[in-house]
Amino acid sequence: MKFTNSIISCLVVAVVLNACMKDHIPQVPVENPASFKEVATIDLGGAAASEISAYDAASKRLFTVNNESSALVDVLDLSAFPVITKLQPINVSALGGVANSVAVSDGKLAIALEATNKQANGSVIVINTGSLQTIKQITVGVLPDMVTFSPDGKFIVTANEGEPSADYTVDPEGSVSIINVADNYSVKTLTFSSFASSYSQLAAGGFRVYGPKANFAQDVEPEYVAVSSDSKKAFVTLQENNGIAEVDLVSGAILKINPLGTKDMNLAANAMDPSDRDSKIALGSWPVKSLYLPDAISYFSVGSAEYLITANEGDAREYTAFDEQARVSTLKLDPTAFPTAATLQLPANLGRLRVTSTLGDTDNDGDYDVLYGFGGRGFSIYNAASGQLVHDSGKGLEQEVINAGIYDDDRSDDKGVEPEGVTVGWMNNKPVAFIALERVDAIAVYDLSDPAKPVFLQLIKTGDAPEGILFVSSDKSPNGKSLLISSNEGDGTVKFYQAN
Repeated sequence: MKFTNSIISCLVVAVVLNACMKDHIPQVPVENPASFKEVATIDLGGAAASEISAYDAASKRLFTVNNESSALVDVLDLSAFPVITKLQPINVSALGGVANSVAVSDGKLAIALEATNKQANGSVIVINTGSLQTIKQITVGVLPDMVTFSPDGKFIVTANEGEPSADYTVDPEGSVSIINVADNYSVKTLTFSSFASSYSQLAAGGFRVYGPKANFAQDVEPEYVAVSSDSKKAFVTLQENNGIAEVDLVSGAILKINPLGTKDMNLAANAMDPSDRDSKIALGSWPVKSLYLPDAISYFSVGSAEYLITANEGDAREYTAFDEQARVSTLKLDPTAFPTAATLQLPANLGRLRVTSTLGDTDNDGDYDVLYGFGGRGFSIYNAASGQLVHDSGKGLEQEVINAGIYDDDRSDDKGVEPEGVTVGWMNNKPVAFIALERVDAIAVYDLSDPAKPVFLQLIKTGDAPEGILFVSSDKSPNGKSLLISSNEGDGTVKFYQAN
């Protein structure tokens, strides 16, 4: 009897201890990633008042690039979220030109700042997220367009686009800068000159070098950076060139360039609407090879496999002295390659589509044998180790937008929905992709549990022209629920979304 009582007493104690433990262990909420709804918004001004944002969990502050009138980073207090309080902004206009990007890690805010002379070296300004005091300003390459920290906080990486001047008389080298935080912010800036000898092989895979009088290193224009979870490698989109570079952060070397090829829009799976003058929205097959030209890139893993996801916006070089764009209606098409050229070039068919004038005359006889368009009108997933394409959204993303009744037919001739931003967050132990669609003011949400077969979940309406997309996990969120944030360049708003 005493033995039985002892067992009962032990069980009671165990139950009480278990209950106490549950009270003290944070519970990860079960959330439905198909149910995101807007829960808060703040208006920071007009066009260019809200571009890229970064969140600091320790101070519960959101930092948003605001270039409406001068180079500012707005500081938003989310400690009472969904109430948002705007604090005194960080004014960096005296330190350079335009602020392009922000990132946060371990109480540090990194701001990518281009030089007043856009073709000169830019800088990264590191600021304490609590005191807002400047820790360091570090010189990097020309036109740092994107900045990020490695997950372990040891490195700051910038994609330095190195854009030419409008008259194309000055074309700086594109580069990637690696800042070693622990080594007093020492910096190593890497250029792409060593890959010039491999250009023929890269070009065969769809890589482009085509700026007027530009050498290989000058023509390469890094756009966006994703870093592996072990903080050892960075993957950098080379948007105008149609490739992804792999960078070893530890040794400080560019390992390889992966050319991305083209998307065959003549396949039913890749159907598109190429005309804004056909009085209808209709996806169809057309004889066009479209260059992916990705903007944002994000890294994620499933099991032991590592992946990259890209937002295939498309981007043409458009300068005073050089504009590569041409309407199909203005080109001389090869009669053998395009036997129905006259019909094809009508405004209601392919005539209005913008293509590059720098590619397509394969036999150098003065007419176009192939038409190369801009952008993949969707997203792609690659194996991070091999660079092999695992999945492309084909026509699927645009079809979902059409189904939702928010497709903008005025953009059919010019890159469609224009996917620009992408990030991957984890919800319920599953990777979820959020893809910002600049031309339909929306975010597409996909379950990436099977990277070869992403599952569409929902479309979320945003402000005008979402530029930056940010996911804050539930354990770092100000109210304990996963938080999705869109920074909308067109109307200067920042919008906040949470799921049920």
